[in-house]
Amino acid sequence: MIAYIDGKLTYKDPAYVVIDVNGVGYELKISLQTYAALQDGVERCKLFTYLNIREDAHILYGFKEPDEKSLFLDLISVSGIGPNTALIMLSSLSSAEIRNALVSEDVKTIQSIKGIGAKTAQRAIIELKDKLKKEQMLAGPQTSFLPTTGSKVRNEALAALVTLGIPKNVAEKSIEAIVKKEGDNLTVEQLIKLALR
Repeated sequence: MIAYIDGKLTYKDPAYVVIDVNGVGYELKISLQTYAALQDGVERCKLFTYLNIREDAHILYGFKEPDEKSLFLDLISVSGIGPNTALIMLSSLSSAEIRNALVSEDVKTIQSIKGIGAKTAQRAIIELKDKLKKEQMLAGPQTSFLPTTGSKVRNEALAALVTLGIPKNVAEKSIEAIVKKEGDNLTVEQLIKLALR
């Protein structure tokens, strides 16, 4: 198991990063929480990792904070929630919001995340409520980053949504509808969160 990767951040995207460790570039899928926590211009970074081994691929998931990784592991332990769905959950809501929704049995909030139906939301609550109550761990406030402008924001959001498994045409329509409704001053993180709901 790879516990963490510490190296030079060579590429940053809302859906994944590439970290160079002694000449080897590791691609790690990340959530918007981690994307927001990685400051622009920072060369060195350390991400806690989870390695998902499938028949057709070995996929690394990266998390800026151990708390986010812990919640990710809790979420994928629920039947019906795989690593990509857990990443979408962590991109839609903060760790604290997810924990609060699970502990307070707020099915509506969990179900508002794209790809989570009523049965999966209820199953997640039943399986994780008591464990999270025992841990009594609430994440600190989420950091945000400065907004960028117009088409760059849209393109980054579109790329992230497609990487998360949303069909490109659906993602494009969703982004356009959000921009018309909310205006053009959204950050990439905000745009993706709204598109995932």
